[in-house]
Amino acid sequence: MKRVIAIDGPAGAGKSTVARRVATALGYLYVDTGAMYRAMTLKVLRCGIDPADRQRVAQLAQETDIALATGPEGAPQVVLDGVDVTAHLREPGVDLAVSQVAAIPEVRERLLEVQRALARRGRVVLEGRDTGTHVAPDADLKVFLTASPEERARRRYRELVAAGHAVTLDQVMEALRQRDRQDMTRTAAPLQRAADAIEIDTTGRTVDAVVEEILRYCREGE
Repeated sequence: MKRVIAIDGPAGAGKSTVARRVATALGYLYVDTGAMYRAMTLKVLRCGIDPADRQRVAQLAQETDIALATGPEGAPQVVLDGVDVTAHLREPGVDLAVSQVAAIPEVRERLLEVQRALARRGRVVLEGRDTGTHVAPDADLKVFLTASPEERARRRYRELVAAGHAVTLDQVMEALRQRDRQDMTRTAAPLQRAADAIEIDTTGRTVDAVVEEILRYCREGE
């Protein structure tokens, strides 16, 4: 059985749901690296700091504690300075600013320490945008999830509407385009498929089907 699994891909490709299900099926720890950057972004916004202000954001990162926890019903939680902020991580404001904050090298270095420490424990599913290329380049299995832009926008739109946010599909599509550009062109650990990653297109596929395919790869060579 693969001990360290890295699942990457752009926003809306289904990473979070799939990675969480894979971790549950294997009894592994689920590590949402993207949620850590969202938590950092949430704090930046709450402190009234411009996400483009590298110096102030970098300093804030050194003063910030971000941890992962498991809720009373087994749901993953992101704890920011001792407070569960999971419910606030996908707010539109965070969506718009997270790529900018995540591109700051000092922020990445700070959170990378935590992510790699979790990876070293083994029996872990890492999910994000650079887990297979940067966080855990020696992962036993690397998967890169993708989907058509239209499918990704529809998924993200449904999530936001269900959470009570007043957004349009066009706004979500433009936000995804902007985030893709920022993630793929940033200097620090840009979004890209690892050379040895298995690419899976989730367009039109059920979560169960994608999870089962990944589990088959996990079990190869048992």
